Amino acid sequence: MKSYQKLTTAVPQPLGCRVEEERSTPTPVGRGKLAPWWVGSGLLVAAVLLSAVTVWVLQQVSRGWPGPTPPPKCLLVPESHRFDCYPERSVVVTQELCESRGCCFIETPPLAGGKRGVPWCFYPPDFPSYTLESLNQTALGVAGLLVRRKKAYYPRDIEMLRLDVEFETNTRLHIKITDAANPRYEVPIQVPRAMKRAENPIYSLDFSRDPFGVLLRRRATGTVLLNTTVAPLIFADQFLQISTLLPSKFLYGLGEHRSTLLHSLDWTTLTLWARDVSPTESFNLYGAHPFYLLMEEGGDAHGVFLLNSNAMEVALQPAPGLTWRTIGGVLDFYIFLGPDPNMVIQQYQQVIGFPAMPPLWALGFHLCRWGYGSSNETWQTVRAMRNYQIPQDAQWNDIDYMDGYRDFTFDPQKFASLPSLVEDLHKHGQRYVMILDPGISSTNPHGSYWPFDEALRRGLFLNTTQGQLLIGQVWPGFTAFADFSNPDTHQWWLENLQRFYAHVPFDGLWIDMNEPSNFMDGSQEGCPPGELDSPPYTPAVLGDSLSAKTVCASAKQKASVHYNLHNLYGLMEAKATASALIQIRGKRPFVISRSTFPSQGQYSGHWLGDNRSQWKDMYYSIPGLLSFSLFGIPLVGADICGFSGSTSEELCTRWMQLGAFYPFARNHNTQNEKPQDPTVFSPAARTAMKNVLLTRYFLLPFLYTLFHRAHVQGDTVARPLFFEFPWDVATLGLDRQFLWGQSLLVTPVLEPGVDSVTGYVPRGVWYDFYTGSSVNSSGEMLKMSAPLDHLNLHVREGSILPTQKPGTTTEATRRNSLRLIVALSQTGTAWGDLFWDDGESLDTFERGSYSYLIFNVTQNVFTSTVLHASTEATEVTTDTLTIFGVQEPPSKVLLNGQEKPFSYLHQVLTVSNLGISLSQGFSLRWL
Repeated sequence: MKSYQKLTTAVPQPLGCRVEEERSTPTPVGRGKLAPWWVGSGLLVAAVLLSAVTVWVLQQVSRGWPGPTPPPKCLLVPESHRFDCYPERSVVVTQELCESRGCCFIETPPLAGGKRGVPWCFYPPDFPSYTLESLNQTALGVAGLLVRRKKAYYPRDIEMLRLDVEFETNTRLHIKITDAANPRYEVPIQVPRAMKRAENPIYSLDFSRDPFGVLLRRRATGTVLLNTTVAPLIFADQFLQISTLLPSKFLYGLGEHRSTLLHSLDWTTLTLWARDVSPTESFNLYGAHPFYLLMEEGGDAHGVFLLNSNAMEVALQPAPGLTWRTIGGVLDFYIFLGPDPNMVIQQYQQVIGFPAMPPLWALGFHLCRWGYGSSNETWQTVRAMRNYQIPQDAQWNDIDYMDGYRDFTFDPQKFASLPSLVEDLHKHGQRYVMILDPGISSTNPHGSYWPFDEALRRGLFLNTTQGQLLIGQVWPGFTAFADFSNPDTHQWWLENLQRFYAHVPFDGLWIDMNEPSNFMDGSQEGCPPGELDSPPYTPAVLGDSLSAKTVCASAKQKASVHYNLHNLYGLMEAKATASALIQIRGKRPFVISRSTFPSQGQYSGHWLGDNRSQWKDMYYSIPGLLSFSLFGIPLVGADICGFSGSTSEELCTRWMQLGAFYPFARNHNTQNEKPQDPTVFSPAARTAMKNVLLTRYFLLPFLYTLFHRAHVQGDTVARPLFFEFPWDVATLGLDRQFLWGQSLLVTPVLEPGVDSVTGYVPRGVWYDFYTGSSVNSSGEMLKMSAPLDHLNLHVREGSILPTQKPGTTTEATRRNSLRLIVALSQTGTAWGDLFWDDGESLDTFERGSYSYLIFNVTQNVFTSTVLHASTEATEVTTDTLTIFGVQEPPSKVLLNGQEKPFSYLHQVLTVSNLGISLSQGFSLRWL
C-alpha cells in the first residue's frame, strides 16, 4: 500500500507545496505500508531505532513475553513515538478495550509518582486515516478534499473534510481543516485576511496522500517543522486530533499553567479550559492560549497557533512529538516562521492583534488588599505610603468595598467615605481601581437592584437549555451570569458603570472570577444530560467535568453555546470593559483580567491569580510573566509578596525587588492576614522596598518606550534571555532571570537566607546598573553579591536607557528631567530610543501626538535625533548624560561644539546640567 503518491501532471504544482512520491525506505515487517514515524527522519536515525527495537524485542521473547506477543507492527514503534490511542483518563485501559479501537497494546511501567508515561494503547503504523483525494490551486494557496474510508472510534465521524492552505506571507502559513459539507463553530475573533499569495516563502510544504499528512520545512536549513503523518488525523463532531513530530525539545507557551518556562516533553499533558483555582502545577488555570514557540537547532524559531476555543489538551512526548486534542470547532492553524523568537511573537500578534498602549500611570506601583475593611482604613494606608514618600500610583479595593458583594454598589457604612478617598487620590495625582465580577446577584426584591432587573428585562444573562435563567452561586449568593457575547450586554455594562462612576469616579477596572467562576458545579439545578455537558471525550480538566466550578457547557449564549464560548468569557468581558472605560473617561483604558484568550492584549492586562506567600510562588511568577509575553499580553505581573498565607519580611523584601520589575507591579493580599504593604515593615526593609520602587520609577521612560514598541510592532517587554541569545543553548531553559527589552538584565534572589545570587550572564560586556562597573562574560554563571537591600541589574553593552528623576507618582515623575545612560559596546557604539506623549490620551501614536527620539553613539560622539515632536516634549529637559565604558579619561567634552564640564571615574563619564529641551536634538563629543 502506498504511503506517498506523486502529484499528477494534470494538476499544476503550487508554489512551495508538493505531494511526494512513495520513497524507497525499508518497509516494516508484516505490512506493506510505510510506518509514518519514519517519514522525515534520517536513515541513520531510523536504523538506530530499528536496531534498538529489534534487540529489545529479542530480549522480551527470550524472557517470555507477559501475555500474547504483540504483532510485529506494534513492536516496531519505539516507546517515544507511541501516540496515545486511548487518552481517556477515567478508564483503566485493557487489551480488549484497546484492540477494539484497532490499536496496539503493550504494557509499560508508569512514571515516578504514578504519572502517566508511555501509553499502553497506541496507534499502529497502518491505522486508517484520511486520504488526500484532490488538491487544487487557489489564489492564495491550495485547497484539497480529505476522505476517510473507515470510521474512527468517536461518534459522528466526519467522512469528508476540506483542506485550505494559504501562503499568507513569506513567514506565515495558514492551514485550516473543517467539515466539507456542513458549517461548524469557529472562533469569533477578527484575523487578517491575506490579499495575495506570498511570493518568496521561507518554508516549503509537502503533503502525504495516504495517509494524509503535512510536512512543513524551513527552506534555509531543511528542518522539518511539522510532520503530521506520525499518527492518524481524527475529526469527529466532538473529538478532533492531530499529531506531529517536533524538530527539538525546546517548547514554550501553551497556557495558562504553572510550570517552568521550558516545558517537559516527558509525557506531559497540558489542558486548556479556563478554571478558577489557585495556581498549582499540572492544573488548567484561568486562561487558554493554544500557541507554542519552539526553538530549533542553531537558534531558529517558529510558532504554531491553533485558533480554537473549545476545551482541549496538548499531549507532549519525548519523540519529540505533540498531539492537539480538542472537542469542537475546527482545526485552524497559523504557523509563524520567524526565523528568530522575537519575530515569531511579532508575527503571532499580527494575527491576534497588537496590545493596547497602557496609560503611563498603569506602569506605576499599585497597592491592594482584600480586607481593608473600610474606606477609611484604605485611606490610612495611602497616607502612610505618602508619609514615607514611597512611590504609589494606584490604590485598589477588592470585593469588601461592595454592599453585600453586589456589583456597582459600595457599602454605605464601611465605605461611606469612598468618594472622598477617590477625590483625594486624584488631588495627589493618584488613581483608583476597583474589582468587578460577572456574577450578578439574583435574589434582591424586584425593583431594588437595577443591574439584575434591567439585564433580566433585556435578556442579557446565560440561560439553560430550556431557556430559563441559569443560576449559580458566587460571592453575593445566588447569581446570574452576564452574556458578554451579546453586544447588548456591552451597552448594559456601560450604563451600570456610568451610574457608579457618577458616585465613585474610578480610573481603571479589575475584572475577576471571569472564567466564569461558580461555587456550584454547573448551576443550582445541576446540568442536563447530553453530549455538551457530558461529551464523548472530556479533556483532562480539573474536576473531570466541563462544569466543575463553572456554568453548564450547555448554557445558551447569544453567539453560541457555552461549550464553545467558555474560554472566551474573560476576553469578551475585557472587550466590554475597555470599551466602557473609553466612553466614560475618554482616555486610555486600564483593565486587569484574570481569564484571558488570544487577542486579549488589545483590551486588558493580566495578573497571575491567587498565588501564595511562598518562595516557590515567587519563582513561578517569572515563567508566568514570560509566558504571557509570548501570548501578546505584556502588561502582566503576580501578586507581590503573595496573595494567600502570611508573608515574611525577607520574602516580601525580595518579592518587592522582583515585583518592581514586573511590567504590571501590584502588591496584594487576602483578608485575615497581616498587612504586607511597604509601610508595615522594619525601617531597613521599608527602605529597601522604597528604593527599588524608586528605581522602577527612574526607569519609567525606558519601560514606557518598551510598551510603545509592543503596541506598534509586537515586541515583548519582559523577555526571556533566549530571545536575545537564541544561539546560546545555555539560555534555553533559563527562567530565574529575565530582560526588560534587549538591554536590562534582572537577576532576583529567589531563596531565603542568602546574601548572594548566581545568575547567567550571556556573552559580551555587561555593566552594573548602579555603578557602571563592567564584566566581560564568555557566557557563564556568575555569583553576584545580593544583600537584602540589593537587586542585581545589568545593562547590556551597546544600549542606551532613557531614565528620569523619580517622583512618588508617575505624574510627578514625568515633570522631572531626563538622564540618559549609555552602555558602550566593545567597539564604542550604542543605540537607544524614547517614546514620549501625554501618557493617557487615546491613540497618540496613531494621531501623531507624540515625540520619538533616537539616540546613537559612534566614534566618541553621542547624538540625539528627534524624529517626531509634539508639544509635551518642550516641557521636559535632558539634564544628564552618563556613559559607561569610556576606556580613557577625556581631555574635554563638547556639547553642540561648546566645551562642557564633566566628571570621569572608573570608566564612567558623566556630563550634567545639559538643560536641553527634549524637543531639541543635540550632539556631545568627548576627546
